[in-house]
Amino acid sequence: MSVPHTPDCPRCAGDAVTTVTTSPVPGVWEVLQCPRCLYMWRTTEPERRTSRAAYPALFRLTEEDIASASEVPAVPPLRTR
Repeated sequence: MSVPHTPDCPRCAGDAVTTVTTSPVPGVWEVLQCPRCLYMWRTTEPERRTSRAAYPALFRLTEEDIASASEVPAVPPLRTR
């Protein structure tokens, strides 16, 4: 049984959301990802992370925002002790 989720990305409203992985116990949760903006979330997170309507407006992206982004920030190197 699949956990119900919105087909649209909460961050950019992209409609090609894919399932990255599922919980070891079937039907408990899924990890979803939007290929357009790369946002990932688990279906058990609060609505403000899983629903476009509840996602903070300040952090929403449009297709234009993504197309005009100068670069995707690099992940910094791991710290050494």
